[in-house]
Amino acid sequence: MFILDDLLFRPFVGIVDALHSIALDEMYDVEAIEDDLKENQLLYELGERSEEEYRRRKDELEEELEVARDVHERLSSGRVEVKK
Repeated sequence: MFILDDLLFRPFVGIVDALHSIALDEMYDVEAIEDDLKENQLLYELGERSEEEYRRRKDELEEELEVARDVHERLSSGRVEVKK
């Protein structure tokens, strides 16, 4: 029975772990968020975005960036937990 578990379930778990990591990389793309921050700054400097909209969007992006960096830190250290 244990041989069947090793042959059937371990590869499946490995694939699920890989897909989970890829999904987290896509959802929490640090470089994309940093690019959005730069674009927000540029639009504000060019006068295409009001100061209020600029600050609101900057705050949103900084929160996203903090979460994304935390997720990537957890991924690299292996501390990712899946809660039910």
